[in-house]
Amino acid sequence: MPAFHFTVTHRDPHTAARRGRLITPHAVVETPVFMPVGTAGTVKAIPHDWLEEIDARILLANMYHLYLRPGHELVRALGGLHRFSGWPRALLTDSGGYQVFSHRELRRIDPAGVHFRSHIDGSSHVITPEVSIGIQQALGADIIMAFDDCTPYPATREEARASMETTLQWARRSRAAHPDEDTQLLFGIVQGSVYPDLRAECAGRLAEIGFRGYAIGGLSVGEPKETMYAVTGATAALLPEDRPRYLMGVGTPEDLLEAVALGVDMFDCVLPTRNGRNGCLFTRDGRIIIKNARHAREDRPLDPECGCRVCRRYSRAYLRHLFMSSEMLSATLNTFHNLYFYLDIMGQIRQSIELGAFADFKQNFLARYHSATE
Repeated sequence: MPAFHFTVTHRDPHTAARRGRLITPHAVVETPVFMPVGTAGTVKAIPHDWLEEIDARILLANMYHLYLRPGHELVRALGGLHRFSGWPRALLTDSGGYQVFSHRELRRIDPAGVHFRSHIDGSSHVITPEVSIGIQQALGADIIMAFDDCTPYPATREEARASMETTLQWARRSRAAHPDEDTQLLFGIVQGSVYPDLRAECAGRLAEIGFRGYAIGGLSVGEPKETMYAVTGATAALLPEDRPRYLMGVGTPEDLLEAVALGVDMFDCVLPTRNGRNGCLFTRDGRIIIKNARHAREDRPLDPECGCRVCRRYSRAYLRHLFMSSEMLSATLNTFHNLYFYLDIMGQIRQSIELGAFADFKQNFLARYHSATE
């Protein structure tokens, strides 16, 4: 079997949900999958062995941040990101397009690429598709992303088309810069803002270029949820059936379930880690805001049905004490619980698709989850 291989193993009879398996040199990734975000080569507050404990098979790291610090050449010299970070399983690196988008005041786009100033020290840099691919090759992730122009919201049709054309030009250049996919898969990114015809055109033209996977980008940037779901569903339906589909930067537990039902295979989002550090915790009965006074004397776990090491050992009262005292352990325990919750959801989703029962699982999960959210 080749080093990389993606297979759809099951399809839900009532939705577009699908169960699959993505084989990479470092891990067999079961899909649908949620990828914890390790922007700078680490998932904030969590050691790698804890991530292995909850069977995280793939992490996301960011080209932009690792390029600025510590530098891709240093990472290459020290054996690549797997060896440098001590993470033995699969890695995906973002192209840096979204990070450049998020620092709009520091950058300028032209046909060649993006000129920007570092948010760290103000130094000037230029990233082109060729540079982005070269940096990602040096980092050595299993999956790398084509450089793209993330369209802001709102955008006029003319603005969205111009951004889409830039993304397509950069996609062709990214593909040309990475002809050999024996060691790294290259994914293309669909843009087009909220305009279905532009999304369809972009998806079709990316498929003509030919990528081993396809991402849906430019969503969860301020558009209404209903719009995000509509665009996701329409776009996913146009992507090649035999390639993995990745919805970038999304999202909440509700988002994951809705997007899986629309045929998405891969997700990443900072929500479980960022929310954990800020005291917002996920349970089967909804979100908990741990600083709320009601938890000060609660001698029970966050979620009595959760099997994570946090819920097996610590009470809500103790977790609140750690958070209110600004103890470093608070971020670790809260983040770990949230990641366990997310990965456990994905495991249940995969099982329900195998059983042909995903639609019922989704309905029952959301009914309970919305029953008591704080």
